[in-house]
Amino acid sequence: MANKTARRVSTPSVIAAHLRNELIEGTLAAGSRMTEEALCARFSAGRHSVRAAIQILTSEGLLVHERNKGAVVPMITDERIDEMCSYRSVLELGALRMALQRGADWSAVEAAVRALEIMSDDAPWREIIEAHAAIHRAITNEGRNARVTEAHDASEAELEFMLAIIKPDYSASRLAAMHRHLLEQLRLGGEAALRALEEDLELGGRAAMHLALRRSRESSMRGSHAVVDEETPTLPRIAPLRD
Repeated sequence: MANKTARRVSTPSVIAAHLRNELIEGTLAAGSRMTEEALCARFSAGRHSVRAAIQILTSEGLLVHERNKGAVVPMITDERIDEMCSYRSVLELGALRMALQRGADWSAVEAAVRALEIMSDDAPWREIIEAHAAIHRAITNEGRNARVTEAHDASEAELEFMLAIIKPDYSASRLAAMHRHLLEQLRLGGEAALRALEEDLELGGRAAMHLALRRSRESSMRGSHAVVDEETPTLPRIAPLRD
């Protein structure tokens, strides 16, 4: 009976979830084209489902539409990094101030930090960065402001995609150590908590992404990277989906 009443996940949602995971993992490089033909063949799905999946990912900031190209994995730029990091800082620091005023219970943040601490450095980057996101989500939730939480959640997938650029620099253990220190400062409260969160966002987020982007550009100029702006790379076919 439970199987009969369970809600079926739509085909566009399944396709979007597969692609979202690959974007966050860094499998799909910036500039790669997502052609409907290639996606239809890969997922054994119809154009309507593929278009709906692309629309989902576009609304999350994971794909953009370019004239004469269709859906493209967006480039990460200095301007985009600054815009996203400034936006997240406003949300998270604002939520933290509200949390401190009401006397926050950091047990949810503690649980999220512990989940990251037990992860192996060999875990997929997507799982590591999602565990990292859970910590910041828990901090924001402590503000108990539904609008701030909603705005924070809406930008999460795009930030996770952007953080793929720092994948070579961060392991699960390094992120866990950083956020254990952050949690200790949150428990101190006051300016110590606000300063620690701001440093995490600015140094661990904004500065780290700018540095990784600069290294990527320098490496590209030396000719060590192939030129992007190409069609969807060869990826494993997915078992046929019910369209």
